[in-house]
Amino acid sequence: MNDGAVLRVTGRVLVGPEEVRDELWVVGGRITFDRPAGARDVRTVHGWALPGLVDAHCHVGLDHHGAVDEATTEKQARADRDAGALLLRDAGSPADTRWTDDREDLPKIIRAGRHIARTRRYIRNYAHEIEPADLVSYVAREARRGDGWVKLVGDWIDRDAGDLTACWPRAEVEAAIAEAHRLGARVTAHCFAEAALRDLVEAGIDCVEHATGLTEDTIPLFAERGVAIVPTLVNIATFPALAAGGQEKFPRWSAHMNRLYERRYDTVRAAYDAGIPVFVGTDAGGSLAHGLVAGEVEELTKAGIPPLEALSATTWGARTWLGRPALDEGAPGDLVVYDEDPRADVRVLAAPRRIVLNGHVVG
Repeated sequence: MNDGAVLRVTGRVLVGPEEVRDELWVVGGRITFDRPAGARDVRTVHGWALPGLVDAHCHVGLDHHGAVDEATTEKQARADRDAGALLLRDAGSPADTRWTDDREDLPKIIRAGRHIARTRRYIRNYAHEIEPADLVSYVAREARRGDGWVKLVGDWIDRDAGDLTACWPRAEVEAAIAEAHRLGARVTAHCFAEAALRDLVEAGIDCVEHATGLTEDTIPLFAERGVAIVPTLVNIATFPALAAGGQEKFPRWSAHMNRLYERRYDTVRAAYDAGIPVFVGTDAGGSLAHGLVAGEVEELTKAGIPPLEALSATTWGARTWLGRPALDEGAPGDLVVYDEDPRADVRVLAAPRRIVLNGHVVG
């Protein structure tokens, strides 16, 4: 796809939160800030340029039934791309999406392998469902299968208890996280409630998804250990409907879900104020549509995170956290161009003017 064409981006290039340049070039699919000598076949794009957005929690190749076919997977990836999300952290999928790596017109994916859940304690057809004695071996398997991440299901509804409870004993999760780290992988976990958080963090976990159960007791622990959170507020918005559906059968769980929803913004703001790293993720796939990254950034600002920090949580900061370049010399030409300054109003993210992937305008 890199055919020798040269792209010039003019206007305001947001290399960092405060670092702005007047132009950049993409030659052979790579960014340079030096005007190429004798450049021909130059296409120019003008506007406010950002690094390709990051959705740090989505599920490509998954819907509410389980794994999907390649055509549906491609449609999901295109929806993210067309929203400006050019780097995706796939936080668990039973589908093999490696074939997308050969497609220069689709977003780059950092995979966490397949979810690892307790037996009958997660959504059917999504996860490896195992018992604690097998946790270490399955974590090792997914650490080798993924791209430097492993995903645990840290809590889920316990039908006997009628509420959310932790899925794993402390000793087993400690051993599993140690094994992932030995293999060079970071570990994240789905957690809605309060009960599992302390054990996971003290066991060395690197990130927690959703993290609606954070309290004044656990927030300092997360901050001290540098454990990141990906709040997925566009997904937390579904809690009232879920709670209503289970109110008759599981009233404790239903009331708990409603409490977690009601304090969601306060929880995220308290985490941010304490210095916990917060990143943008939508939980797209499963029951949510792909392409919601702009809405999640706006949700973070509703929670009280300053707009520039919310923007960084899907651009410069998120890429640094995931170990991927932004608008750096020699980096892949992955960027999104807008008509207005997204630092002034993050709602600008919902209307990209041009999307550039590997140096080619794809949207």
